[in-house]
Amino acid sequence: METRTLEDWRALLEAEKTLDSGVYTKHDLLIVRGQGARVWDAEGNEYIDCVGGYGVANLGHGNPEVVEAVKRQAETLMAMPQTLPTPMRGEFYRTLTAILPPELNRVFPVNSGTEANEAALKFARAHTGRKKFVAAMRGFSGRTMGSLSVTWEPKYREPFLPLVEPVEFIPYNDVEALKRAVDEETAAVILEPVQGEGGVRPATPEFLRAAREITQEKGALLILDEIQTGMGRTGKRFAFEHFGIVPDILTLAKALGGGVPLGAAVMREEVARSMPKGGHGTTFGGNPLAMAAGVAAIRYLERTRLWERAAELGPWFMEKLKAIPSPKIREVRGMGLMVGLELKEKAAPYIARLEKEHRVLALQAGPTVIRFLPPLVIEKEDLERVVEAVRAVLA
Repeated sequence: METRTLEDWRALLEAEKTLDSGVYTKHDLLIVRGQGARVWDAEGNEYIDCVGGYGVANLGHGNPEVVEAVKRQAETLMAMPQTLPTPMRGEFYRTLTAILPPELNRVFPVNSGTEANEAALKFARAHTGRKKFVAAMRGFSGRTMGSLSVTWEPKYREPFLPLVEPVEFIPYNDVEALKRAVDEETAAVILEPVQGEGGVRPATPEFLRAAREITQEKGALLILDEIQTGMGRTGKRFAFEHFGIVPDILTLAKALGGGVPLGAAVMREEVARSMPKGGHGTTFGGNPLAMAAGVAAIRYLERTRLWERAAELGPWFMEKLKAIPSPKIREVRGMGLMVGLELKEKAAPYIARLEKEHRVLALQAGPTVIRFLPPLVIEKEDLERVVEAVRAVLA
C-alpha cells in the first residue's frame, strides 16, 4: 500500500478544493479512513461520524462482508448491461424482494436515489397515462430534472425552471390538502415517510394511510421515497412498515449497497408491465459489482437485525437530547436513528463547533436543524459522547 506524507495529503486536499466544480462547500479536513461509526482524517484525528455519508453507511464504514463481496466480484465480472443476464443480478433481485411485501416484486436497478425517483416518475406516467404529480412541501427527491420537479426547496428549483409539470405541492401531514390535490389527472403521489432534507419530520400514520386510500380511489400510484429511511434506519427494515401500508413503487438507494453506489425502484408487476420495451434504461444500473455489494448488505442487515438496534438506540438518543437544558433547543424529533435537533437559531455554527471542538460530524436538515444519521452499528458509548458534545456547544 502506498505510503503518503502529511504534505501529500494536504496537496490532495488542495487539489480537491481547487479542481472541484465548486457546488459543495468543503470542510477543511481530509478524511482518509473509516471503520464502523468512526472516521479518521489525514492528521490522525478520530471522529464519531453522524453524517454517515448522508445515510449511506448504515452498516458501518468498511463493513467486512460488503468488502469481501466486492473484492470477490471485482475479480470475476464488474460490468455487464441488463440485456445480458448475470448470476449476481438475479441473486440481488431474489434477495431484495424476499424482504419486501409480495406485491413489490419487480426491480429496476440504478446507481443513486435521484435515478430511482426518475424511474418511478416515468413508470407512474407509463402506467396511468396521466401527467400530474403531487408532492409535499419541504420534500426532497433529488436534483436531476425529474426528481427536482417534485422537490420543494425553491433554491434548488428556481435556477432550473421550467421543470417537469404539472406538480402540486401540499403541506406535509395535511390529509385534507391531499384529498383536494389528488384528482383524475394525477399519475402519482410521491412522499418520504420521514422528510430528511426537510428537517427530519416523520409522517403521521393518518397522513400516509390516507395517501394510500386516496391514490387507490383516484387510480393514481403511491410512490414512497425510502432512499434515506430504508435499510433499517427508522427502526424497521423499511419505514412503510410502521404505517401498515404498501406503496405501488418503493424507491431505495443510499445504504442499499453498503457503501457502493446502488439504487432501485421496486414496484408492483402491473406497473412494471406498463413500461414499453426500451422506455427507460441505464448503462451502469444492475452492474455485477453493485449487485454483489447489495446482496452482501441485505444479508448482513438481515443477520444482524440492525433495525432493532435503531429502534432501541434512537428513542434513547432522542430522550437524552431532549434532556439537555438549553433555551436554544426548539424540538427533538425523528424515527429510529434518523434524528433532528431543531434550534431557535442557525444550526451551521454549532455543527462546525461539534466538528472542530469535539470531533463529532453532523449535518444540517434545513437552516435550523442538526441532523444525526450515524451508522446503525454505532456503540451507545459513542452516542453518549455525541450528547455531551451537543450539550457543550449549546451551553
